[in-house]
Amino acid sequence: MAISVEARAAALDLIDFIDASPSPWHAVASVEKRLLDRGYRNLPESERWRLEAGGRYLVVRGGSIVAFALGTVPLEQSGFRIVGAHTDSPGLRLKPRAAHGAEGLVRLAVEVYGGPILATFTDRDLSLAGRVNVRASEGIATRLLQLREPLVRLPNLAIHMNRNVNEDGLKLNKQTELPLIFGVARDGEDADARFRGVLADALQVEAKDVVNWELAVYDTQQGRLWGAEQEFVSDSQLDNLASCHAGVTALLNTLAPSATCVCALFDHEEVGSESAAGAGGSLVADLLGRIAAGLGCDGEGLRCALARSFFVSADMAHAWHPNFPAAYEPNHRVLVNAGPVIKTNANQRYSTGADTAARFIELCEMAGVRYQHYAHRSDLGCGSTIGPIVASRLGVPSVDVGSPMWAMHSLRESAGVADHAAMIAVLSEFYRHD
Repeated sequence: MAISVEARAAALDLIDFIDASPSPWHAVASVEKRLLDRGYRNLPESERWRLEAGGRYLVVRGGSIVAFALGTVPLEQSGFRIVGAHTDSPGLRLKPRAAHGAEGLVRLAVEVYGGPILATFTDRDLSLAGRVNVRASEGIATRLLQLREPLVRLPNLAIHMNRNVNEDGLKLNKQTELPLIFGVARDGEDADARFRGVLADALQVEAKDVVNWELAVYDTQQGRLWGAEQEFVSDSQLDNLASCHAGVTALLNTLAPSATCVCALFDHEEVGSESAAGAGGSLVADLLGRIAAGLGCDGEGLRCALARSFFVSADMAHAWHPNFPAAYEPNHRVLVNAGPVIKTNANQRYSTGADTAARFIELCEMAGVRYQHYAHRSDLGCGSTIGPIVASRLGVPSVDVGSPMWAMHSLRESAGVADHAAMIAVLSEFYRHD
């Protein structure tokens, strides 16, 4: 298929964004930089806000970031236009005391975060990224860290010792078979001190000043376009950094909107969203309340505004895989590069209703993009999103949508170049639509 110059540019920008964002905290930093470069201002939650007409602002809480552009129409009359996505992806996280010696090798112990396809972490050039707390003159300081060169590895067991791996699949014990090889053990050396030394060197601090860390395992291979006409994109964390990128790009495309436009990117979706920074916490309700107060809108006015609001929950969707047709609902085969997907589930695993789906269809038609419908097989458990969580906490109408992709929760996922451009287009239409 023919890919436009604009769609290819958007996909390449997505790759740059993902490769600069190997952890939720890096994703927040990447988004924050893009917003600040375009005139957004950072609002500390610990200070009183003074909002200005037409102002554009951002708020950071841990691995979450919310940006908003104030509308030209009074809030009570226009409501909020909210796009939500999540910054975290399933994978492996280091334990607090990760390094330990084992038969001449130093390994790093990990926990499974969310629901990754564990087999995809084997035989990859892995490294570590996240945040590290260090002692500084002003007290404890949090520093972002991305070790760019391959540092650790999870080698597969040879087929000679696992003869049925191709028939039964690779199964890894989460406690005993996931520790990552870090290096050859040195006589008399403390494994933890050695690992702390690596972190200290990278941060240019003393090892004794490394307090603790939250570090994710990531794939050092950069994203690429692929396919006969370079119509596909592959990278880690497409679920759900592609939606984050689309939402932020759409917000930055929106100048002088009539309604107040919000882009809320939450951490911890992959583990249930119940945290201070997650969609199940107070973040979005706190911020909408403070926006209303800053605009002189009282409690009754805020409730009127919420009744006029709409929430688009953007998370990736399962694309039909021709090698596994039995895994899909026959009448809901979602195709890559065939447009954004409206996701529906009768048990409210997705927040979509017929009314909210119709509103999104109208937006797609106005943006000139195709759309698709997805429903999960009735005999398979259906995943969920932040859509039902945010909709229930705010009491606003909501729709769950996403771009189609293959290999969701793999360390290396794939999606369509045209789909990403289409999602940006429809979210841009949503923000500017009265």
